[in-house]
Amino acid sequence: MRLFTHNFLKSNVKGTEKGYPLNIEVAELQVEESTVDKQFLLKLLPKINYPALKSAVMQISNHCEPPLPAIPEELDVSDGDRLMTLDFRTLSSLYKVLFDVYLVEGFLICPDTGRRFPVKQRIPNMILHEDEI
Repeated sequence: MRLFTHNFLKSNVKGTEKGYPLNIEVAELQVEESTVDKQFLLKLLPKINYPALKSAVMQISNHCEPPLPAIPEELDVSDGDRLMTLDFRTLSSLYKVLFDVYLVEGFLICPDTGRRFPVKQRIPNMILHEDEI
């Protein structure tokens, strides 16, 4: 599961009020380098919850070898004009953390209920049990 995907997932367990962003528990991570697609990234960045992305990067960073590139502490992704002025190094770093890092095995954890959703072979299982609906 990419961090891009993680950015859109939330817990829908019955009674959950704060099921986003999910915390990450890493068992196995993989990094697969890819070519940066600047135009693609610039179109997707406004859809990203940047504080949630920053939190996810902090949660997995101890498990990454080599270390993940630094991304800005804060970034207003809704400001398209500002995004167009970002240097290529920053864009490359953002692209890498969003699209090149995969949670292969581990758990996504609801911050409200503690419910653990397994991630197996890069696929998050967000299916709820009958009593959670």
